Amino acid sequence: MPIPRPDPQGDRVIAHVDMDCFYVQVEQRRQPKLRGLPTAVVQYNDWKGGGLIAVSYEARKFGVKRSMRGDEAEMVCPGIQLVQVPVARDKADLNVYRSAGSEVVSILSTKGRCERASIDEVYLDLTDAAESMLSEVPPEALEDIDKAALKSHVLGLSDDEDPEKNVRGWLCRSDALRQDKLLACGAIIVAQLRGDVLKETEFTCSAGIAHNKMLAKLASGMNKPAQQTIVPSSAVKELLASLPVKKMKQLGGKLGTSLQNDLEVNTVGDLLKFPEEKLQELYGFNTGTWLRNVARGICGDEVKGRVLPKSHGCGKTFPGPKALKTSASVKHWLDQLCEELSERIQLDLDQNKRVAHTLTLHARAFKAGDVEPHNKFPSKSCPLRYSAIKVQEDAKRLFDSGLREFLGSHSKSWGVTSLAVSASKILDTPGTSSILRFFQGKSFSLATSDVSYDEFCNDGPSSSIGCQSYALPECEENQEVFAHEESSKEPDKPSQDRINDDFCRQNRKQKVTGSGSILRFFSGINTSINQASNETEIQAQSSENEIHEGQDMRNPRQKHAIDERGMDGRISHQHTNGSWNFNADEIDHSVVDELPPEIQQEVQGWLRSSKRAKTARKGSNIFHYFSSGENP
Repeated sequence: MPIPRPDPQGDRVIAHVDMDCFYVQVEQRRQPKLRGLPTAVVQYNDWKGGGLIAVSYEARKFGVKRSMRGDEAEMVCPGIQLVQVPVARDKADLNVYRSAGSEVVSILSTKGRCERASIDEVYLDLTDAAESMLSEVPPEALEDIDKAALKSHVLGLSDDEDPEKNVRGWLCRSDALRQDKLLACGAIIVAQLRGDVLKETEFTCSAGIAHNKMLAKLASGMNKPAQQTIVPSSAVKELLASLPVKKMKQLGGKLGTSLQNDLEVNTVGDLLKFPEEKLQELYGFNTGTWLRNVARGICGDEVKGRVLPKSHGCGKTFPGPKALKTSASVKHWLDQLCEELSERIQLDLDQNKRVAHTLTLHARAFKAGDVEPHNKFPSKSCPLRYSAIKVQEDAKRLFDSGLREFLGSHSKSWGVTSLAVSASKILDTPGTSSILRFFQGKSFSLATSDVSYDEFCNDGPSSSIGCQSYALPECEENQEVFAHEESSKEPDKPSQDRINDDFCRQNRKQKVTGSGSILRFFSGINTSINQASNETEIQAQSSENEIHEGQDMRNPRQKHAIDERGMDGRISHQHTNGSWNFNADEIDHSVVDELPPEIQQEVQGWLRSSKRAKTARKGSNIFHYFSSGENP
């Protein structure tokens, strides 16, 4: 269900950049002779010429649509060039398109926070860049403005004989509202980025520039190809008043149909006829509030700093007579899918230092003679183990479990019409530098080493399906489990699979405590902090050290003193390589917000626990905090 989010404080500049018939452009770059010709990219399945998945603008002029098959497209447009997608393992291989999309993202992300929404579209938060431009070189001070910016479409601006002159006048108004000036700066920045993309990749793209993601997304598709559209706040009401309700994101399905049938809402603007309380009564509190916000053009969704995919997935359909009806045929295709998935997550690990934690299997199936042919095949998940063989084994066990649940007590023949495997919960491998920004005015001498994958333990959701030999300690969403063993001194390095399995077996035997991830960050720190040498404080810490050493001897090579907040509000920590302390009131919370999510969670837990420490019993410390299993 949609969740309403109010607009954040201050004016934002958000852009949505959408590639123009991207698959076709990629193929035209690979085969330049196709440029300017009506072209379509078709699936590898050659039945009736294959299904069209991308159509060039030259072919669209003849009436070719993506819903057509190749044979039909040739009837409509006899000269059309049909290009088949690359094939690997008897299925479409989209890696060439993914790589091309990454090229574009690397360029667009240079000017602001970038969120990759799909293989060919990106959201950009250009607020900081626009603010800087407005304060340093505002549009009215520019002698030359990019031609692509002058060709922008500004909603609400009259379109007469000289549109470029009108756009220049709008961009360079000295008396404009500040929010419009920021949009003008954003439009100039986006035009430059689009030019860079064209120059470096040969791809064209279209863009929408507005004050939030929802409006930017709507605007990017209004004028294609290779154009951009600006949505000033003054034009929002008119835009939504005529926008069909089904054109709005999240209203294209059942919710939009209900609005049309039950409330006779045909455009988004029609929602303004209903009070918020009425919409909440009909559709629930959150959805009702969200609908009211949408009708007014309000969207508080933030652009998430993500240029890499949140998950990896591979799938294949088996329609009609191609349905899989034996366990052997299912295993064959699962092996193919899992082999591709394993290659992709290994490449992600090697290139981006990210580890996938959860393996999920999805399928569609039917039972012979079932009166409900669309009975849902249950999705199943388990912790993901690296290596193709292990992924294949686990995926097959997940399928077998799902099939038993799907069939129930009845022994019937069955068929599978779709299979997919995905790797999700992808997290960065732990780093060691970003937390140091947390301490204002402190100087550190830090000796660090990268944490390898061999030290990283998967923590996907628990499951008894196909993973009995891989049970791990339960972890919270953003919490990692680390190994604290020395490197092997054997002359022959064991294989990665062996290291991973040994590590996970070790973690099954004992739960790692007293070694939360934030403490690991300081395992190599030598600080230059001058601690107060209060004799009472030293004695208290010494006493607590003795208590702690008696309580937890599971890691004798790393003996930590406890962290304690004294009466002066200062949190102290001692460690074999040094010591540090700080006052919780000195924390810059804006810096905390920039930390990785797992560190944010831990630091915020520190701060909350420190507020309670004045009345806490003696001996309360961060080691006890993590050992007790409490969540920050």
